[in-house]
Amino acid sequence: RLRNELPIGIELSQIQNQPAAVSSSVGEFVKVLMEAVFVVLAVSFLSLGLHTRPWRLDVWPGLVVAIAIPLVLAVTFLVMKYWGVGLHKISLGALIIALGLLVDDAIIAVEMMVHKLEEGYDKVRAATAAYEITAMPMLTGTLITAAGFLPIGMANSATGEYTFAIFAVTAAALVISWIVSVYFVPYLGQQLLKTKPKIAHGSSEDLYNTPFYSRFKATVNWCVEHRWITIGLTIGSLVLGLLGMGKVQQQFFPDSNRPEILVELWLPEGSSFDATEDMGRRVEQRLMKEAGVVSVSTWIGSGLPRFYLPMDQIFPQSNVSQMVVLPKDLDVRSALLASLPGMLAEEFPELRARVKLLPSGPPVPYPVQFRIVGEDVNTLRQFAEEAKAIMRAHPDMHGVNDNWNESVKAIRLEVDQDKARALGVSSQSLAQASRILTSGATVGQYREGDRLIDIVLRAPQSERLTLEALDNAYVPTATGRMVPVLQVAKPKLVWEPGVLWRDGRHFAITVQGEVRKGIQGPTVSAVLWPKMKELQSRMPTGSRVVQAGEIEESSKGQGSIFANLPVMLFIIFTLLMLQLQSFSRAVLVFLTGPMGIVGVAMALLVLNRPFGFVALLGVIALMGMIMRNSVILIDQIEKDRAVGMPAWDAVVGAAVRRFRPIVLTAAAAVLAMIPLSRSIFWGPMAVAIMGGLIVGTVLTLLALPAMYAAWFRVKRPETTPT
Repeated sequence: RLRNELPIGIELSQIQNQPAAVSSSVGEFVKVLMEAVFVVLAVSFLSLGLHTRPWRLDVWPGLVVAIAIPLVLAVTFLVMKYWGVGLHKISLGALIIALGLLVDDAIIAVEMMVHKLEEGYDKVRAATAAYEITAMPMLTGTLITAAGFLPIGMANSATGEYTFAIFAVTAAALVISWIVSVYFVPYLGQQLLKTKPKIAHGSSEDLYNTPFYSRFKATVNWCVEHRWITIGLTIGSLVLGLLGMGKVQQQFFPDSNRPEILVELWLPEGSSFDATEDMGRRVEQRLMKEAGVVSVSTWIGSGLPRFYLPMDQIFPQSNVSQMVVLPKDLDVRSALLASLPGMLAEEFPELRARVKLLPSGPPVPYPVQFRIVGEDVNTLRQFAEEAKAIMRAHPDMHGVNDNWNESVKAIRLEVDQDKARALGVSSQSLAQASRILTSGATVGQYREGDRLIDIVLRAPQSERLTLEALDNAYVPTATGRMVPVLQVAKPKLVWEPGVLWRDGRHFAITVQGEVRKGIQGPTVSAVLWPKMKELQSRMPTGSRVVQAGEIEESSKGQGSIFANLPVMLFIIFTLLMLQLQSFSRAVLVFLTGPMGIVGVAMALLVLNRPFGFVALLGVIALMGMIMRNSVILIDQIEKDRAVGMPAWDAVVGAAVRRFRPIVLTAAAAVLAMIPLSRSIFWGPMAVAIMGGLIVGTVLTLLALPAMYAAWFRVKRPETTPT
């Protein structure tokens, strides 16, 4: 309808279909979610139902978990709707993360029921035993895991607002999964499980008397016997992990996988709008000749409107144009990203062109930025040129520039104050006369509908293009006579900054640049920073160099997260004290939190993934996952000791008995991350959690018994067989 009402010669075309882009993105994540559900179901069916003597598959334990998953997801969706959390990239990614965690409680409950049925319990007693034995440790572990995501939910920053859904969705899913696992799963198990007893109820026969468990028990015995060697190796792995993290490239947020390519075109500062428009048209025509380009949309004199939330916007100015190039597919996008910078530099040398993608997180203008702050404009400009030279000398940098751009021409009147006073000419009169001749003066306003349009008085264009135009300019004297401007002032052509930026009331010039593909901005910034500090040592008092770009924005985001770490740690420690009722045991569990750091470093280095902000959130949450397993193991040790079992046998036996649920829950979480690891945005976080949880689980089962034995001075009984 609107198209039919447009005047002749004006066409309406759609250049961006945001609903289609959102639907496509959500569809991809739903596909990944379904893949993760399939993986978790496969783990559940195989791990809980596969038997080797003889080979057979009991589908009923896996079916109980399979029924629990859609129930938890359905209730989670209701909670998301109540909280106003929609389906988008962050919430769907959080659902995939939660999927690997929400089945943990169901697997633990079902595994306990199966174990009790194999020991000869009837179904009702097995269901109640599963509740009695696992409910409270699972609740503590669930709350600890949810608390691991708490700093995200409490982060008071733009980055925290952007990632809040990770906490909201994951915490809701975990709490709901516990409720389902302790109330609904035992009922389902009582109705569906058909596990047959392997031993008579009350028999002294050991279900764990198998070759595999015998070897594992011997390994745990060795670790407890040589506890200080085990602890030393654990500490060594922690140190190795910290050193390895220093080798991992840092990143704030990755680029988006949307197809659009943004092209910025900068003419020298002070260029006219007409020159910018002409240049934009020529570049647009050239881009349309590139193979695979569907459309090119150009904005003259400003950047794009914010059609995409995390987009860095460009303020209106006469010398800039910004384009959206829409390629046919992602393969064409990759080819254009490689070819366009060279083509623009070769065919349009008068331009400063920049080709980039849309970001997937809070916008950062350039990956590498340094801000030079001081009081004197000329001094700042001098040191900025030196800083740019340092950046250009780095082999991984290109497109180095600054945000003050080039200096612009200006006319400066050198007033003969003696003659001006004699004639009664004020400086204000001179300024007004020259302004009317050049830029013009507002003398009124015209109202058109609800708009006010300034009425500007100035000389015709032909009379204001040169310095000689001032020959015809006159200024009034105190007596009312008009005298030529040149009688009391001499015009002079000078160069001055066209743009001045300030930071905290001080002049600030930001030098910035791109990095080559495969290199992260913080990596290059870390190499350049010592040279920038050396430059700062030569600057006058009051001037300084500040790191900006990805490092600054990442510091803001991480600062908002780290500010809430004490709250998270306090809540986790309180939960541990309530569950374990011992300061020593709570500290012991607390110390296992960082155990996975070596796995995180190894996974990121082997798979060549950067450690970004989202990966940092995963590492913080990983601590809660590892401590959850530790709670289960310590709780089992204390229960065994409470019924009179010798301390050594309780430590080793608990590791053997809790091996299966701990490994199964870790395997479900790790394997559920595999589909997510392909994501550009979530991939580093998934890889970090996978590597950290694998190593953390191994250390929980082997190092934690040794730590417990060392802490409580557990000695081997004389009658205990080796």
